[in-house]
Amino acid sequence: MTLPAMQDQGSKIVVGIADLRVSNDPADTIVTYALGSCLGVCIWDESAGVAGMLHAMLPSTRTDPERGRTNPARFIDTGIPALFKAAYAMGAHKDRIVVRVAGGASMASNGRKDGFQIGKRNYIELKKILWRNGVIITDEDVGGGVSRTVTMDVATGVVMVKAGGQEYNLARRFPRRS
Repeated sequence: MTLPAMQDQGSKIVVGIADLRVSNDPADTIVTYALGSCLGVCIWDESAGVAGMLHAMLPSTRTDPERGRTNPARFIDTGIPALFKAAYAMGAHKDRIVVRVAGGASMASNGRKDGFQIGKRNYIELKKILWRNGVIITDEDVGGGVSRTVTMDVATGVVMVKAGGQEYNLARRFPRRS
């Protein structure tokens, strides 16, 4: 399953909310905006030159299986398999894929508690799916209370995160766990 790229300017591929994109064009950059409790999952296979990104909103289709069928990228439990299948269709292999993750924030405001803990639940669901499939997260910046923008370079696999007025290479940042 390969999804057509929504082109912004030049070779910037924008991944919307509840969306995924995969590319094998080294000139491309994949970006997603406003990751609050949502998770941005980036995968990269250097040998195949394939990169992909998922912007998932919710952990599981258990509450709405029909939505999972019509828009798998909306959920972690259907979006992750769809992302990997799209990458495999372009030549990626599971044993070579690097996984980087950002988002999963607690977006409570005005002193209110985040009762639903969607960000934390998204992250837990992701870890379960990857673990069951023998895939390890290489780098992550999850939890906290800030929204993030994530940009991935298809040629190098470098994932840059903008959060709280700072921009950093995810591979060079200590992981922050929720």
